[in-house]
Amino acid sequence: MEKRVTFSNTWLAAALILPQMLLVFVFFYWPTGEALYWAFTLEPPFGGTNEWVGLYNFDNVFSDPKYWSSVRVSMIFAIASTVLSLGIAMLLALFVDRQLPGYQVYKFTFFLPYALAAPAVGLAFRFIFSPDAGFLSAINRVFPDLWNPALDGFDALLLIVMAQAWTMAGYNFIFFLAALQSIPRNISEAGAMDGANVLRRMWDLQLPLITPTLFFLIVINITDSFVNSFGIVDITTAGGPARATDLMVYKIYTDGFEGKDYSLAAAQSIVLMLLIVALTFIQFRYIERRVHYS
Repeated sequence: MEKRVTFSNTWLAAALILPQMLLVFVFFYWPTGEALYWAFTLEPPFGGTNEWVGLYNFDNVFSDPKYWSSVRVSMIFAIASTVLSLGIAMLLALFVDRQLPGYQVYKFTFFLPYALAAPAVGLAFRFIFSPDAGFLSAINRVFPDLWNPALDGFDALLLIVMAQAWTMAGYNFIFFLAALQSIPRNISEAGAMDGANVLRRMWDLQLPLITPTLFFLIVINITDSFVNSFGIVDITTAGGPARATDLMVYKIYTDGFEGKDYSLAAAQSIVLMLLIVALTFIQFRYIERRVHYS
């Protein structure tokens, strides 16, 4: 018979969950409520009484070509960084799962990038891929301006995609490795006896069995690319050049904190939140159909 924990005193249970509830309220519900209020009002930049304006802020958001450009860039960034990060993590997990020499060290090393703060990652990539002093500077001396994120929008977008993918690769690696190690060894051994190589066994045997993990990581990576990419963009490209890396989350910052238009920024944050909810719903509605849980 299943044994369950019961509390004879409800005050004890309330005291245990109160700290977590306070954190959720202070850092999620309260800011969300303030953003909703500001989105439908005009918030004076230097204090004062709010003026109710209804959908005026949302009209300004959707009529701004620069905003739609940020949506397009954000979608490209989210898809590219997710695909790249999952691919790298899967490859690393396959090598470690085969228990190559030194795989215990690899397990620790591969996870380290996820422990770094996003601004630190952005700063590292900014210097490593600098066209003047980074390791690509030698190529630029032979082919001038072949790589220049400060002037070329494609190079800048590629830079932040690589930084985001590198940041999430360690997180994805841990989950992929756990999923691969949960697969019975006799399945892979049977495939090897039939003559299937490593990639074939991964595609036909291992990948279908870890689709629940893959689906979970797709949702997490896409969500993270929309909400946690500010630090990387701010340090590496600051939204440039020519708004080539002006993601939705970064445009919220520039309009709100630099442009002092808090109401417009609040409206954009609500749109971003609804977009993430919609994308998550689409993933659960259509992609999860291909997931095998047994």
